[in-house]
Amino acid sequence: MGGEPLFLQPRLEARLRSLSESGELLHTLTDALGSPLHVVVPEQIAANLERFRSVYRRHHLSGQVFFAHKANRSSSLLRRLAATDAGVDVASLGELQHALGAGFTPDRITATGPKNREFLWLAARTSVTVGVDSRDELERLAALVRKHALPRTRVLLRLSGFETAGVRVLSRRSRFGSPIRELDQLLEAVERHRDVLDPTGVAYHLDTTSLDEKATALEGCLRVLEECRELGLRPSAVDIGGGFGVGYLADRDQWERYTTELTAAVLGTRPSLTWGGHGYGLRSEAGTLRGALGLYPAHRPVAGARYLDELLAHPAASFGGRPLADLLLEHLYDLHTEPGRALLDQCGLTLARVLEVRTQEDRDELLVRLEAKADDIALEAHGVLMDPVVVPRDPSHAVSGPVAVHLFGSLCLESDLITRRTVFLPRRPEPGDLMAFANTAGYCMDFHATRAQHQPAARKVAAWQDGGSWRWCLDDQYWPTTSVGGAQ
Repeated sequence: MGGEPLFLQPRLEARLRSLSESGELLHTLTDALGSPLHVVVPEQIAANLERFRSVYRRHHLSGQVFFAHKANRSSSLLRRLAATDAGVDVASLGELQHALGAGFTPDRITATGPKNREFLWLAARTSVTVGVDSRDELERLAALVRKHALPRTRVLLRLSGFETAGVRVLSRRSRFGSPIRELDQLLEAVERHRDVLDPTGVAYHLDTTSLDEKATALEGCLRVLEECRELGLRPSAVDIGGGFGVGYLADRDQWERYTTELTAAVLGTRPSLTWGGHGYGLRSEAGTLRGALGLYPAHRPVAGARYLDELLAHPAASFGGRPLADLLLEHLYDLHTEPGRALLDQCGLTLARVLEVRTQEDRDELLVRLEAKADDIALEAHGVLMDPVVVPRDPSHAVSGPVAVHLFGSLCLESDLITRRTVFLPRRPEPGDLMAFANTAGYCMDFHATRAQHQPAARKVAAWQDGGSWRWCLDDQYWPTTSVGGAQ
C-alpha cells in the first residue's frame, strides 16, 4: 500500500474495553453459540440514560427520555431500561407489544412512525401517546377511537418544514410530520376531535447532525405552542426526536488523515484505499473531485448528551436570542427526547470468526473471510468506518506488526463485503481468531439482518460484570433481576 497504516481505532469506554479484552470469554461464547454473535451490555444503557438526565437537571427541565426502540430489538436492553424512569418510543405494533411485555407502563410509551390500524388500536386501547404525522392519520385515529369506544387518546402533533427569523435556515426536508404551512388545517381537525383526542404537545423528527437545523425546528415548535394556547388548547410538551449522535473513533487525527487520503486516492494521486476503487460517494471527473462523502462523521467530540446540552443552550433568534432551554423552562414545557444510537453508545459488540486468510498475487493486502455476512455487521450500511479489534485464539501465537486486509463475508456474492475499505490491523489475523466490531448496538445489529442462503442471523447474549469477572445469559433470558448477585 505504501505509507503509514491508516488506522481508525474504535473509541472504547471502560465496560466495552474490558469486554473486548476478555478473549477467553468471547471465544467460549462463539464456540458455544456460533459466529457471528452479538453481545450487549445492559448496564451501559442505564449509564447513558443518566448522562441525558444530567443535562435535564443542569437546565432544570422536566420531561421524558424515550429510547428509540427501532435502533435495537434486544430484550435485555429494553428490560434494563424498564427498571429505570426512561420511556420507550415504538414504531411498530411488534415494538409496542415488546415494550409492554418488557415492563413499560403506557404512560412511558410513545408511538411514532408509520402506523396501521392494528398499531393505532393497541396504542389507543392501552392509553399510549400517539405521535401523529398528518391530518389524515389524526382523522383515522379519531374514527378508530369513536368506533371502538376507546379512551380519549393523547396525541403529539409532529411537524416539519420549519423556518427561522434573521439569517434564513431551513430545517431539512422530512417525510415525517405535517408541513408547518398546513398547521391551520391540522389544528382545525384537532379542535373537531377534542372529545376523543387530547393534544398534549408538538414534535419533530430530523435526520441531520446540524445543531442549527434542529434549533430552528425547536424554535418553530415553541411558536406553534404559543399559537395553540391562543386557540384555547393546553399543550405542555415538545418532543425533539433523536439524532444526538455517537463518536465512534478514539482519535480525531486518524479520521482527518483517512478522509484526506481517501480524497487523494479518488483523485488518483495515491494508491486506492478501497476494494474496486469505491469512493464512498466521491468520484473524479477529469481530475476534479465530484460528489459528496457519504460517511457518518465517525469522530464527533460533541455527541449524545453533550449534543443535547449544546442544543438547549442555542439562542432562539425569534425570541430575542434567548437560550432554548430558558424558553422551555419559562413556559413550564416538558422536553421529550428520543435517542436511539446515543443511548446505545458503547452498549455492545459483534463477534465474527476468521475462516480464511490468504495472500494476493502482486498485492500486499491479505484477503480475510469471516464467518458472518455484511448484513450481520452493518456498520458501513450506516456509513460508519471503524477498525475491528483482533481477539486471537492463542495470544502467544499472535504475530505483531501492522497489516492491510480486505474483510469479506460468507455469502456467495461479490458484493458481500464487511467493509469496502482496506482495513489496517496491528497484527495479522489467523483462522480461528475473532474480529470484535465495537459499538454495533445502535442500528448495526438488527436493522439489516437477513437469513440469506439459509445462513442464520446472529444470536445475541447479554453480559454484565460481577466483581472482577464477566457473566452472561441469552438476551431473551435477561431480566433486571438477573445481574443482581447472579440470582433470578
